[in-house]
Amino acid sequence: MGVFNRRNAVAGWLALAVGKRVVKRKAKVVVPTIDAETKKPNKSAIALLVAGAAGVLTFWRKRSGDDTDDTPAA
Repeated sequence: MGVFNRRNAVAGWLALAVGKRVVKRKAKVVVPTIDAETKKPNKSAIALLVAGAAGVLTFWRKRSGDDTDDTPAA
């Protein structure tokens, strides 16, 4: 009797299908959205936006300030 048979394959497929649905539902709840009553983004969305902008600015400043060529001349 093998470990991989049709019954176990169906059980595994079913577990993955149900697991995907659960994970998608949980992910939709966690995503920052705009509040329907006040028409403003919630605090986590604002924090995410500020952190993203800070990261982009930091990366941009580091890349634009690199005027020296560190490659050795051949």
